[in-house]
Amino acid sequence: MKFVLLYFLIANCISYALMGIDKTKAKRHMHRISEKTLLIFAFFGGALGVLLGMYGFRHKTLHKKFTVCVPLFLLFHVALFIAAYRGGIL
Repeated sequence: MKFVLLYFLIANCISYALMGIDKTKAKRHMHRISEKTLLIFAFFGGALGVLLGMYGFRHKTLHKKFTVCVPLFLLFHVALFIAAYRGGIL
């Protein structure tokens, strides 16, 4: 269980940082982190970090694929965690 929690903690910290880095790069008109990369990080455990980054940095909040997919990924992660906990896996 500790490994799973550590994985999600690290994934969300990295995802949050990536959102901040991408926002900074956007302001400076620099080469950006692709939306695909951000969504992949969200899907593989970093949805909360991306969501917090979206509203904390005011970044990607008008992009439909982020406002729809990221909360769905987060709900999926929560449901998966609950199912694993109830099933005795965690």
